[in-house]
Amino acid sequence: MFWIRKASATLMVGWREATDHGERGDSPVPTAIIIAGLAILAAAVVVWAVARANAFMNTAPGGG
Repeated sequence: MFWIRKASATLMVGWREATDHGERGDSPVPTAIIIAGLAILAAAVVVWAVARANAFMNTAPGGG
C-alpha cells in the first residue's frame, strides 16, 4: 500500500512541475508599442534636426 501512495505522490509532483510555468513576465505587446513609439519619436527628432540644419545653411552666404 505504501508504494501506491509513494507512486501517486511522485506522479502528482511530476505533473505539477511539468505544468507549472512559473513567472512568465510581461506580455511582449506593451514592449513592442513602447519601442515603436520611441522609433517614431527618434524619426521626428531627425526630421526636425535636418529641417533646422537646412534652414541654417540657407541663411549662409551662397547657400541655396
